[in-house]
Amino acid sequence: MSIFSKIAAGEIPSYKCAENEKFYAFLDINPVAKGHTLVIPRREVDYIFDMEDDEIAEFQVFAKKVAKALRAAFPCKKVAEVVLGLEVPHAHIHLIPMNTETDVDFRKEKLTLTQEEFKEIADKIYTEFSK
Repeated sequence: MSIFSKIAAGEIPSYKCAENEKFYAFLDINPVAKGHTLVIPRREVDYIFDMEDDEIAEFQVFAKKVAKALRAAFPCKKVAEVVLGLEVPHAHIHLIPMNTETDVDFRKEKLTLTQEEFKEIADKIYTEFSK
């Protein structure tokens, strides 16, 4: 079981931003921007393009709803959608509020946030998602 599957199952704590029966969204603990959120399928699949067509369509629709909540919680020009990462063998989408392209530079120093800040950010996104 991947670390992301354990997070979605509640076995490992996370800062939940959104969920439904098929997908789960939570804050990246090494964010490149405030509000940097990961969206995953609950079903463990390593490569996003190994998902069935209907599943990937639902995944994108769920990510879109999370992105709208993220943009409402953290006003920005756009929310970037990035699919990358080889560290965790579980398909995932990065959603990152952006005002410039440098906001999505994964090589820059990551933000250091307190537990309270993470919780506040996640709560803001979850509240917007739940509307």
